[in-house]
Amino acid sequence: MQMCVRFKLGVLSLSILLVAVGCSSSSSSPSSPSPTPTVTFSTQIQQQIFNPACTACHTDDGRTPSSNLNLKSGVSISNLVNVACVCPAHASVMRVIPGNPSGSYMIQKLEGAADIVGLRMPRNGPPYLTAEQVALIRQWIQNGAPNN
Repeated sequence: MQMCVRFKLGVLSLSILLVAVGCSSSSSSPSSPSPTPTVTFSTQIQQQIFNPACTACHTDDGRTPSSNLNLKSGVSISNLVNVACVCPAHASVMRVIPGNPSGSYMIQKLEGAADIVGLRMPRNGPPYLTAEQVALIRQWIQNGAPNN
C-alpha cells in the first residue's frame, strides 16, 4: 500500500511539474513593441523649434520665404508634408515624407547630408538644432507627420 501511495504521489508530482512547465512556457507572450512616443506638431515642433530657429528666414512677413518654404504657424505643415523641393536638382524630392524621416529632405538639410543643395539648416548655425530637436522632428515624421 505504501508503495502504491508513493507511486501515485510521484506521478502526481511529475504531472504537476509538467503542467507548470508547460503553462509557463506557453503563457509567455512575445514582448510587445514599446509604444510610439507622441510628438505634437503645434507645440513641440512649431512653437519650440520652427518659431525660434526657422522663421527668421522661412516666413512671408515682408519678404519671400527662403526656398519658398514658409514655416510660420498656421501654414508650415501644408508647406512641408508631401511637398516637393523647389530646387531643380531635388525637384522630385519631398520635403517631408510621412513615415520616412531619412528620405525626407528636411531631415537631410537639418543633418547636413552630403548631397544637399546649399547649406545645412539653420544656415545661421552653428549652433544647429540639437540632436534632441532633430530626433523630435524625426519622430514626428516617423509617426506619419500628423497635423496635431
